[in-house]
Amino acid sequence: MKIKKIETFSNQYLSFVKITTDRGDVGWGQMSTYHADITTQVFHRQVAPYSIGLKLQEQPNFADHLQLIIEKEHKFPGSYLLRAIAGLDTALWDLYGRLLEKPVASLIGGKPGKVRIYGSSMRRDISPQDESLRLRKLRDELGISAFKFRVGAECGRDKDEWEGRSEDIVKVLAKDLGADVQRLVDGNSCFSPEKAIALGKYMQDYGVSHFEEPCPYWEHNQTKLVKDALDIDVAGGEQDCDMSTWKSTLEKKVVDIVQPDVMYMGGLYRTLEVASMANEIGLPCTPHAANLSLVTICTKHLLTAIPNAGNYLEFSIEDETYYPWQKDIFNGNPFEVIDGFVEVTTDPGWGVEINLEWLENSDYRVTEIN
Repeated sequence: MKIKKIETFSNQYLSFVKITTDRGDVGWGQMSTYHADITTQVFHRQVAPYSIGLKLQEQPNFADHLQLIIEKEHKFPGSYLLRAIAGLDTALWDLYGRLLEKPVASLIGGKPGKVRIYGSSMRRDISPQDESLRLRKLRDELGISAFKFRVGAECGRDKDEWEGRSEDIVKVLAKDLGADVQRLVDGNSCFSPEKAIALGKYMQDYGVSHFEEPCPYWEHNQTKLVKDALDIDVAGGEQDCDMSTWKSTLEKKVVDIVQPDVMYMGGLYRTLEVASMANEIGLPCTPHAANLSLVTICTKHLLTAIPNAGNYLEFSIEDETYYPWQKDIFNGNPFEVIDGFVEVTTDPGWGVEINLEWLENSDYRVTEIN
C-alpha cells in the first residue's frame, strides 16, 4: 500500500488534505488555519513531493517520514513548513482509522468517550457586562462550567484594550459566573513581568485558576518570572513548534501547563511527543485549539489518550459572526456540547465528514503519481 495521490482543497483561511492510496483507501486531514492558501503552496512544494509513492505499513508508523521531511527541508525551519506537515499527519491518522475501523483516539491509546470543555472567548472588543451575559447564557443552556476570557491587548506592550478593562472583567465575571464556574484568562503576550505579576495577584484574589501567555511568548525568562511569583497556574506554548524550544521550556520549567497546538506543531505525532516530555516532569497538557475546525476534533481525540491531559478541551464559543470561514465546514454537528462535554465517538478516523459544497467551492490542487 502506498500513497498515490494527495489533493488539497483550500481558501485563504482553511485547507483540507485528501490522501488516496493505490488501493483506493482515503484519509482526510487539515493544515493549520490562517493564510492557508500560502501554506498550501508550501505543502505542494515541500511536503507532498516527499510523500507521493510513500509505502505505508499496516499499522500507523510514519513519524520518521515526518521527521525526514523536516530534515530534507532543513533550510526552512519554522511555522509554515510545520503547518503544512500537519495536513499530511492528520490525513494519515484518518486514513489508518478508516482502514482499521477505529477512531484515532483508539489508535493512540485512548478511547471514545466524553471530554470536558472550557468555553473559550476570542473577543476583546466586548464590555465585561456583555461578556458576562453571553457566558452565563452558555453556562445555563449548555452546562459549560469553565470559561476563558481575554485580558490586556494582544501583544499589547502593557496596554489594556481600554483602561481598566482587565481588572473590571475579572471582577465582573467572578461575581456573575459564581464560584462553581472555573475562570481562565489569556494575556496573549501583553504584559511585562511586573504588570503580569500585579494583575496575576489581583486575579488570584478573585479565584482565577489559569493565566495564559502573560508575557511576550518568545521571552521565556519573563514568563518564568511570572510563574515563579504567582500561585495561579501560568500556561503557555501555543506558538512554539520547534522541539529544541520545547525541550528548553520544559527543562527550565517556564510554565505550569503546556499548550501545544496540533496544527502549529506539525500534527498529532509531534504533539504527542511534547505531551510525553511534559508528562515526564509532571506537567499537564491542555492544548491550544482556538477555532471550530479539525484542530478541535484532533485535540479531543488526543486528550483521551495522554496520561497528563489537562482538565479541559479548549472549545471556541465564537460562531460564524466572528469566524465566517467556520460556516458549514462539516456535515452534521461534530461540535455538539451536552452538559459541558463533547464526545469522541466510535466512528473511524477523526469521525467527521467534510461538507461537499465547501469542497466544491474551494481552490483545488493535486500532486500524484503519473
